[in-house]
Amino acid sequence: MPVCISPSTISTYILDITMNRTIASILLITAAVCITAGCRKKEWDEHYGRPDSLEPPVYQQLQSMGRFKSLLALIDKAGYKETLSNGGYWTLFAPNDEAVAAYLQQMNKSSAEDVAEDTARMLVQYLLVYNSYTKDRLDDYQATASGNAGWIPNTAFRRRTAFYSGFYQDTNANGQAIVAISNNRNTTAAAQQGSYNPTDYNNKYISYFTSDYFSAHQLSATDYNYFFPQSQYTGFNVAQAKVLSSNVVAENGVIHEIDKMVTPSLSIDEYLKTRPEYSSFRAILNRLKLNNTVQFVYSLDASKRYAILKGSSDPVYVKVYSYLLAYSPNNENHLMAEVNDGQKDCWTMFVPKNEAVDKYVKEVLCQYYKSLDEVPIQIITDFLNAHMFSTAVWPTQFASTRNGAGEEARFDANSDVTDKKLLSNGMLYGTTKVQDANVFRTVYGKMYLNPAYQMMTRLLDYSGQKVKLTQPNTPVTLLLISDTAFHAAGYYYNAVSDQWSYKSGSSTTTNGVYDKLIRIVSSCVFTNPYRLALENPAGNGIVKSGDAGIEGEYLKYDNNNIISAGLQDAGKVAHIDSTRTAVNGRVYYLSNIPLFSENNIGFHIKALGTASGSEFNYFWQYLQSSTAFTAATNQIIGLTGGFYTVFIPNNAAIVKAVNQGLLPGTGAAGSKTPTFNPSSAADKQLVQNFIQYHILDNRTVVPDGETSDKFNSVLKNAEGSALQFNVYNTANGMQVVDNKGVAANVILNKSNNLSNRCVIHLLDNYLNYKAN
Repeated sequence: MPVCISPSTISTYILDITMNRTIASILLITAAVCITAGCRKKEWDEHYGRPDSLEPPVYQQLQSMGRFKSLLALIDKAGYKETLSNGGYWTLFAPNDEAVAAYLQQMNKSSAEDVAEDTARMLVQYLLVYNSYTKDRLDDYQATASGNAGWIPNTAFRRRTAFYSGFYQDTNANGQAIVAISNNRNTTAAAQQGSYNPTDYNNKYISYFTSDYFSAHQLSATDYNYFFPQSQYTGFNVAQAKVLSSNVVAENGVIHEIDKMVTPSLSIDEYLKTRPEYSSFRAILNRLKLNNTVQFVYSLDASKRYAILKGSSDPVYVKVYSYLLAYSPNNENHLMAEVNDGQKDCWTMFVPKNEAVDKYVKEVLCQYYKSLDEVPIQIITDFLNAHMFSTAVWPTQFASTRNGAGEEARFDANSDVTDKKLLSNGMLYGTTKVQDANVFRTVYGKMYLNPAYQMMTRLLDYSGQKVKLTQPNTPVTLLLISDTAFHAAGYYYNAVSDQWSYKSGSSTTTNGVYDKLIRIVSSCVFTNPYRLALENPAGNGIVKSGDAGIEGEYLKYDNNNIISAGLQDAGKVAHIDSTRTAVNGRVYYLSNIPLFSENNIGFHIKALGTASGSEFNYFWQYLQSSTAFTAATNQIIGLTGGFYTVFIPNNAAIVKAVNQGLLPGTGAAGSKTPTFNPSSAADKQLVQNFIQYHILDNRTVVPDGETSDKFNSVLKNAEGSALQFNVYNTANGMQVVDNKGVAANVILNKSNNLSNRCVIHLLDNYLNYKAN
């Protein structure tokens, strides 16, 4: 009987056969692939497998050397076994068993097993440097600047480690406990809330010392032993440790064996917190309220990371130091002008003990204030910055290394320094005295520290004279004008708008006020050789303000009174109320502003010559009728607002000039009398030429023995060249010699008359501009 098979069964049977054949094919192909792969793997291993000559990884190298059992135990406990057994690039400063044993004994531990996990991790991380460096490369700086990238030999003494401090507990301005984290950048004026980078963990640096670096920087064992007096400098040291064997190459880095355990250093910020003898300085450095130097700024990124690590929702605040400070003492990264600049430099801070700080605050910073809460923030930060150097100050280089103000470290490394620390982000020297900053100890400090002289301080800053006034080796005499005196004269400053104004009655103007004030305060600064005349203002005399070789206003002094041209116009004087001495000179406190004259020079010649009995009268009469003079403004043609000296012949000399044909006159030859208002154009020109030749152009000279030379007059010849005369100057006299070689003497008791950027002298003879 035939078997009946349904169509569906036939289909299933055919499918099974097909599938079995497919599986068989796959198995055959797979077998072939396996055979082929086995051959290929052998070839791969032969060409690309780990060479037998390749050194073991760091961890296995330590094992094979046999003298790092304790360090390996610490690595295990720290959780770094896998890291140091695999790929990567590390430099490990490896303390041998003897070094670890000494450390454990110091810590009262019997073995590495007794070390807490967190401590082990901290120790191992600080000994681990990112990237692999042999000794020859450790002291080379990895520059990253555009156009200058690459290795710079013998310029590095630090490397970034795997260790960082992270979160810690602090106290905010309200006295509340907070979770904080150190800023990892310096604060700038453009980012006063700080420039914290959440991807940068502010890793600490470890310092080492090589003979090549020391040689390149004129350093010696003296510098090393200053920090580590119990250690021997060998030419390759890591902190207080000697390197016993270097350049042990591993698959994933380099090992340098050291003879001491090097533990993580604190930052400057962290170290100060642990030392009560510096609490006064630290209190100023960490001001949180009035005139604050520190603020805690909330960070969302840091808070999120804290929540992940600690499982806490507490907010995290970045400790941000003021942008007015030279640097942030909690920043481990140095300037970050280049990403690796912490390799070649670090901060330095000189920290005075409490007694020295308290005394200086009382006697200097707060001499005009009740407390530091009232002292302007700029004064506070100037005090701090005097002690903060943005570069490494080596022990033998105090005198040659400068802070931001250009001042050397004014400490004796042997007698003034009691504490010496090489910390993770810089050098710290504890001292028995403060750094007396130039802004405080010079004449500049006498007004800068006194709130009654804020306007003058600001004006001298704006005029660029601060640098000169703060140089301790540049002798200066300074006349000080109080804010009260400025206000009494109608002058004010608006700090909000940064504008200077002048108020007269109900009207106020800002036009040209700043320039006027700069001219006034500039006339109050006297340097050598002129300042010597003001050593005794109880006498009388005349003195030029400003610097040698540069024109300046002249002032007169008489019996402790200062007379300027403007005060003279007003019939006033500025009395010297008191005086104080600074390291570079003396200051005199004035009762009034030494105003300059706003009248033209002709005004003062008129005042001298109007009286018929005046020896200036004949010259004045010629001038007032001259085409060179504008009566409405008292302006003399050819005088354009610079500095001048007017030599006026007395009446007898004028008559002589008339009889020599240099001025118009009437009468018989030899006995002519002046014609003050001639009618002819030729005679008018004679008068103008005569007047202009008696005016020295662009210089003011007085009988002080300082200036003798050939000078230009205002008069010019047909070619446009100035006609000249010679001035011979002594401390007690002055002589002017004209084009014909004839001399005229300055009559001292009638000379040194002040005008607008000008001094007027009386001569006993006239000056002849004609050579023949």
